[in-house]
Amino acid sequence: MTQSLEGKTALVTGASRGIGRAIAERLAKDGAMVALTYNASKSSADETIAAIEKAGGTAFAIHADLVDAATIPALFETLDGEFTRRNGSKTLDILVNNASNSGWVGFKDATPESWDTLMAVYARAPFFIIQAALDRLADGGRIINISSAAATKPVTAAPVYSMAKAAINTLTHTLAIELGPRGITANAVAPGYTRTDANAEFRKRPELVKAVEAQIALGRFGEPSEIAAVVAFLASDEGHWVTGQTIEASGGYKL
Repeated sequence: MTQSLEGKTALVTGASRGIGRAIAERLAKDGAMVALTYNASKSSADETIAAIEKAGGTAFAIHADLVDAATIPALFETLDGEFTRRNGSKTLDILVNNASNSGWVGFKDATPESWDTLMAVYARAPFFIIQAALDRLADGGRIINISSAAATKPVTAAPVYSMAKAAINTLTHTLAIELGPRGITANAVAPGYTRTDANAEFRKRPELVKAVEAQIALGRFGEPSEIAAVVAFLASDEGHWVTGQTIEASGGYKL
């Protein structure tokens, strides 16, 4: 069976766990050489690489603390070296901005410092990663930003997070216009409640789970692999006519 992304290269930020890991694994399964970034847990990144390689894929990890914008040039310097050594070229075909940090800071508890930290990872980092990637990104390439259903259905417990994801949707729309002449598509995928270790404690409270699932048309939390499937479609040749879109993958959250 032909792999849909054979010969392609991909960068997935924040891919050592959760949705990011599922995306990295899916793109590698489809044939892409995947570079993934991690911050806090090298062991989780190593586990992701091992899982990809066991399944027959190719991947490597780069450490990057995206709270600090100064790490972005160093990230791409390392990425260039690794792609050139492994593939003979620094060309990047697929960029997935997925990196995250804790977003659940309420309005009354927010501080300038927590606001800056959240916006740095969720909004500033994707902007400057894309800026740095542009002279490496192949014509006909793909940019896929991970947004959230909270961008259009804001979560009152996470106003800064909701703001940042709304900004990503607007950035995505702008990029589609800017990069269309190069045949580069730009889209956002907006997950709803998805079963990851980040919400494991939340899911231990049956009353909260029941309340959330009552707001989802399909009646359950999503799985990371279901988000990764949408990303894989947009990354593939079959997704070439879709650009400037935010695709909500939430099972029908708050319809």
